[in-house]
Amino acid sequence: MLGTGKACWGIGFLVEPQPHPIGLDLLTRVAPLHCWAWLWIVAGLTMLACAWLRVGRDGLGFAVALVPPTTWATAYTVAVVSGDYPRGGYAAIWYLTSHVGVILWAATVPEHSVPPAPHARRGKGA
Repeated sequence: MLGTGKACWGIGFLVEPQPHPIGLDLLTRVAPLHCWAWLWIVAGLTMLACAWLRVGRDGLGFAVALVPPTTWATAYTVAVVSGDYPRGGYAAIWYLTSHVGVILWAATVPEHSVPPAPHARRGKGA
């Protein structure tokens, strides 16, 4: 909802750092986990900002929403293929279905803006 879940997920990694998270070696080889936490936070804040845009102009929010869970799913998939974390396949599928899939579905749901209030008609002879 409005990106708060993603921002909170990222904040959780900052508040309670995990020095060696299992299955995320692909990411932690590039940058420490607290840097990746900011990916979630920035995505959440971007989604929050885009949620207030006019209907049809919020596509950036949907696109940005896909980045963190796709990144995590990719890291877990690589961990499975490399044999480092066989259980990572389940985590990858969870991210792909409960995050990526839901976001892709939500992006296709038609949005309707509230129609403008009808203008008062002027009566004849008044």
